Amino acid sequence: MQDSVERWRGMEWVRNSGVGEQEFPKGALYIVGLPIGNAADITLRALWVLALADCVAAEDTRQTQKILSRFGIETHEISVREFNEVTGAQSIIGRLAAGERVALVTDAGTPGVSDPGALVSRIVLDAGFRVIPVPGASAVVTALSAAGLSAGTFTFVGFVGPQAKARKEALARYAARGDAFVLYEAPHRIKALLRDLAAALGAGRRVVVAREVTKRFESFTTVRSEDLAAWAEAHEPRGEYAVLVDEAEKKSGELDEQTEAWMKAIAEELPASRTAAIVSRVTGVARDAAYERLMALKGRED
Repeated sequence: MQDSVERWRGMEWVRNSGVGEQEFPKGALYIVGLPIGNAADITLRALWVLALADCVAAEDTRQTQKILSRFGIETHEISVREFNEVTGAQSIIGRLAAGERVALVTDAGTPGVSDPGALVSRIVLDAGFRVIPVPGASAVVTALSAAGLSAGTFTFVGFVGPQAKARKEALARYAARGDAFVLYEAPHRIKALLRDLAAALGAGRRVVVAREVTKRFESFTTVRSEDLAAWAEAHEPRGEYAVLVDEAEKKSGELDEQTEAWMKAIAEELPASRTAAIVSRVTGVARDAAYERLMALKGRED
């Protein structure tokens, strides 16, 4: 057991959290979420696991050392990053077989979410060892919580291809679906991304550009899609970005696939006119439009 754990065990914050009485099995891989910018966002459980672990498998040991040193943790580090995940996983499996606890981290955020880690987890699971998540910060969820999207669901895209053709094709594909989606981008590519996104979305979509989330110069800016390109040119890129695209506004008489599905289910029990009235009351779509759509769906099935 590490010295940090022994030092913390008698502290009030440790006693109140109950972490000292929890079980942390040996021979298990712990996926530990780290702060995405604000060091104060680290969890008590993450600190405990990092100190208790026999080693920390880090994306960049230099970056992780900054976090460990800040909290007085001296756990040994090994390097497991994007280009050595397979060999890194095998090294981790050897340690787990010897009864060690291994904590897997990336430079910021949660491993496996637009960061290395998913392949390591799969290989370790396939080898029969436990993989235990220790929740922490995630840029996509953090940005979503402050973006005010109207959509109840979203697609997490993360980074699209850096080449212009691949980027435009990906953006066109997600924009055409009409639902909400979230992108990540680096500062040196954000202007190109926003220009291509504006072209893919056309006019009328609400977009939130989140910059430096949880950091000192954090900002959330709401921009209409038709203004994205001009906004990008007027702002100097700084820091990491999350770009959140809200769902397309429904046109009069337009129903999404989920609504159409439950409309058809209701129509199996009720007359079409009654079904259309219910759909109109719930969705705000005109009753005649709902009726016409239901008849069209029935005709297609027949």
